Amino acid sequence: MSRRAVFWPAALPTLSFLPPMPEQNAAPSPSPTLIACPECDLLQHELKLPPHGVALCGRCNAYLYRETLHGLDYTLAFTLSAAVFFLFANMFPLVRIELQGTRTSATLFGAVRALASLELVSMSILVFVTTMLVPALEIAAMLYILLPLRLGHVVPGVPATFRFVQTIRPWGMVEVFMLGILVSVVRLATFTTVIPGIALWSFAALMVALSAAAHFFNPRDLWGRVWLHG
Repeated sequence: MSRRAVFWPAALPTLSFLPPMPEQNAAPSPSPTLIACPECDLLQHELKLPPHGVALCGRCNAYLYRETLHGLDYTLAFTLSAAVFFLFANMFPLVRIELQGTRTSATLFGAVRALASLELVSMSILVFVTTMLVPALEIAAMLYILLPLRLGHVVPGVPATFRFVQTIRPWGMVEVFMLGILVSVVRLATFTTVIPGIALWSFAALMVALSAAAHFFNPRDLWGRVWLHG
């Protein structure tokens, strides 16, 4: 037995809308797309939503899908921005320290090497993986999918690449790294002069860009466009 999903406009969170069922004597319409609720397994008709609308299960009110306006375009734009910020964050110094007339600077890769030289190999590997390797792989994989798709082409291995991104994304911890850097800068500023570098601001911008790309990304839009151009 199937029902129609309820769509919930984002601007009216207390209002739900249930389209009228067609009359029995009306001409038959093409079979609508069916979607199963991930919570109660109820099979429902997929509805066309307004921009920013959210579809809820007609039985248990579980989240089904949402409609984003130009979601993939926004995701691609923020991912490209994240790629630029990531390059700046790894090319320039994080901070410059001035102490008794002596100036030193620290880069992210230099911090990784310093941890390894102090025999903190596990810590250096963790910093390298969570702040350099995983963000680089995530950005590269998303660009591999979205950039050709924006040009009307579907590259090979889209499902496997998307699963790879979903698997490694929780290991990207740019926010945790930023928090640790800020705490260190505040402590160092009590007895020396600390000047934030370009990389530090780039990491802050990278954090915002990755969060915005994840916010606007809608897997339903991705598969719809893959099916259209595939």
